[in-house]
Amino acid sequence: MSPFEILAAGAAQPCRPHPRHLLSAAQWAALVQALVAAPEVELLGLWAEPQAVHAALRDSAGAGRLGIASLAVPEGRYPALSPVRPGAVRFERMIRDLWGLVAEGAVDLRAWLDHGRWPLVGPLAARPAANALTPPQPEFLPVEGEGVHQIPVGPVHAGIIEPGHFRFHVQGETVVRLEERLGYLHKGIIGLMLGKPARVAARFIARLSGDSTVAHAWGFAMAVEAALEAAVPPRAVALRALMAELERIHNHLNDWGFVCNDAAFAWPHAACGALREGVLRACDAGFGHRLMMDRVIPGGVALDLAPGGASAIAAALAAVRAELPGLLAVYESHASLQDRVVGTGHVAPELAARFAAGGHVGRASGRGFDARLAAPYAPYDRLRPEMPVLTAGDVDARVRIRIAELADSLRLVETLLAELPPGELASPLPQRAGEGLGLVEAFRGECLHHVVLDDSGLVRAAFPRDASWLQWPLLEAAVEGNIVADFPLCNKSFNCSYSGVDL
Repeated sequence: MSPFEILAAGAAQPCRPHPRHLLSAAQWAALVQALVAAPEVELLGLWAEPQAVHAALRDSAGAGRLGIASLAVPEGRYPALSPVRPGAVRFERMIRDLWGLVAEGAVDLRAWLDHGRWPLVGPLAARPAANALTPPQPEFLPVEGEGVHQIPVGPVHAGIIEPGHFRFHVQGETVVRLEERLGYLHKGIIGLMLGKPARVAARFIARLSGDSTVAHAWGFAMAVEAALEAAVPPRAVALRALMAELERIHNHLNDWGFVCNDAAFAWPHAACGALREGVLRACDAGFGHRLMMDRVIPGGVALDLAPGGASAIAAALAAVRAELPGLLAVYESHASLQDRVVGTGHVAPELAARFAAGGHVGRASGRGFDARLAAPYAPYDRLRPEMPVLTAGDVDARVRIRIAELADSLRLVETLLAELPPGELASPLPQRAGEGLGLVEAFRGECLHHVVLDDSGLVRAAFPRDASWLQWPLLEAAVEGNIVADFPLCNKSFNCSYSGVDL
């Protein structure tokens, strides 16, 4: 049987709009084995509740259908997915840290989020235990070979950057292994959401990763609305997309500039920074917040586009459109810059596919996945964004994907402003039980949100998954064989979120 045939044989659960099936222990074991012979079935996420685990799967060869496999784990152990899907490794480590559930046969079960300093072990477990142990020393994978030495970097970095530790094993100037240690920004997001009304919980989701606050808020809202079968007013849908595309524009400008800066080419960095600042000020003029935080809520949006906001946004984007050709010409015509980005930080297409990497990381390495097209949601089912795909998989390819998306987002914003419908901004939410899944494309890739509401409409279970979960491991692969000085270029060309995976 194929993985989705096994999935369909499980007990159907009332999750919308994508089905969830509760599998028996034998069915879960069969699913793991079936995934060996089904590389087209991608693992999009793996998470837990106190006595259950859930895996989101997508059939890339079967019209992109998506389903959730669940397994009850009353004894606290479940068959691991990491031996057949490498993207499961960090999810399994996270599940053990947060819920205390152990993946049997896992590739790696070292701590991920828990650095041994929490007062509780398994804080989201049915019965968390007190932590009385001394914090352990971090464990890193060994490297053997003559002349190999280690370079520890972080968690504190120069400049304004999130904390994360990078352990380099280096032979001469060549990186033979990079390993990340994250978790320094763990905020207990899931625990804070539990027992809250959906619109209160949305404020925590909006702070999961500030650069994707719109996309994550939309993904969570989509899951809540699916769970409750709540309709969203057309004007609110259009305003959500408007904010999401503005978020994409200012982030792509930021990252393009920083890649150039990390190659010691300061002028494009300054130019992109000035353009981004103009976009952020326009966002503030239109929505009262530079990052548009807390503007997307379950049921719609919190406020309307301010008077004069449309003209401020149009003016800022006109400046971006006018400068793009010159910026691109400078990027392409400087040999010293091209020498640093072309061929650097290569991610092979087959590796991107194995990890189901989304966003610019996946599309630069041949994986043509964009949630706006693969699982269309309003208004993208009508607007149909362009999806550039390259196969070079290097820093340059990731930059070029961003530039192409930047230009297309300018088009989408112009269309949204011109066609903005009148009407209400939000619909009331019924207070009842439900379960939903949301999938929204952020600037770095898809945000996956699962939510379960109890009979009072309060959050009983939730899991927010940033695209970075499946991109961070590829950064480790991209850096191997490059020189240490190229790490900042590789890192910024990915721009994975630390906070987004630290939960």
